[in-house]
Amino acid sequence: MAFELPPLPYAYDALEPVIDQETMKFHHDKHHAAYTAKLNEGVEKDSALAGKSIEDILGMISSQPPLVRNNGGGFWNHDFFWKTMAAKSGQAPSGKLAEAIDRDFGGLDKLKEEFNTKGVGQFGSGWAWLIADDSGKLKVTSTPNQDNPLMDDAKEPGTPLLGNDVWEHAYYLTYKNDRPGYLKAWWDIVNWDVVAERYAQVAG
Repeated sequence: MAFELPPLPYAYDALEPVIDQETMKFHHDKHHAAYTAKLNEGVEKDSALAGKSIEDILGMISSQPPLVRNNGGGFWNHDFFWKTMAAKSGQAPSGKLAEAIDRDFGGLDKLKEEFNTKGVGQFGSGWAWLIADDSGKLKVTSTPNQDNPLMDDAKEPGTPLLGNDVWEHAYYLTYKNDRPGYLKAWWDIVNWDVVAERYAQVAG
C-alpha cells in the first residue's frame, strides 16, 4: 500500500508567530507531499520494500538508493516534526522526562543550549535531535539532509524524542538567515506532552 501524506495535526496558522502560516502551508503541502510521492516512486521500483513500514525501511536504509533514503527520511522526519509541535503554550517538561533531562544535561536550559548549538552547527541542510540511546541516556545529535537516528547507518543511533528541521525552507520567510533566532524561538512551541510520551515508551 502506498504511503500517504499525513495531515497536519493543527491549522496552518496554529504555530504563529514562531512559524508563519505561509511557511507551514508550503512546507507541508509542497515539501512533505513531494517526499511522500517520491518515496512511493522508490518503493514501487523494489518489490522487496512492498508492505514494509517506513521504520522498517529506515532500519535497512544503508542498502537503499538515494531516492529511497532521501525521501524516506523526509517522509518520516516531517511527520515526526509536526507532532513535536503545538500552539504556543509555555509548556515545560515534567515527571520522568524532566528528571532525565536534569540527569543527562543538568537542566532544561543546558539541553536547549546544546541542542541549539548542534542545530546552528549543522552545515547546510539537516536536523537537530534529542534522542534516547539503547541505555535510555538522553543525547543531542544532528544529521545531514533528511537522515535521522533511526537509520541503520546513523553516526549516533537512538530513538528520536524531539527534532527540529534546520533546512532553510523551514524558517526563511520569517527569520531569513537567522537560524539561531529560529532555534531559540522554536522552544515556545515544543509539545512536551508528546515528547514525554515518546520517552515513556523508551524508559518503560
